Amino acid sequence: MTNVKVYAVLTAKSGKEVELENLLRGMAAPSRGEKGNLRYDLWRDAAEPSRFILDEMYIDAEANSSHRETPHFQNYVGKIGELADRSVYTVTAVDVIDV
Repeated sequence: MTNVKVYAVLTAKSGKEVELENLLRGMAAPSRGEKGNLRYDLWRDAAEPSRFILDEMYIDAEANSSHRETPHFQNYVGKIGELADRSVYTVTAVDVIDV
């Protein structure tokens, strides 16, 4: 089984910073509660406060796929385009230390 790591970089559109933060904070608890979710953390860029980074990890690709089917993710998808520019990176481990 190979863990799947997802990084999403989201930069709020002008005047949408608070709304974006609220949407992202609202995703944390239900995402963490999903079977197969190992990590779901929200970070803010210290140099650019309108930029947020989601750091997610799932037990495998199936768990990541299941996450994308949830109502909270579908709600996020329906709103994110008006709130932020985003880049999403799905990665697999090459040389990772288990901490």
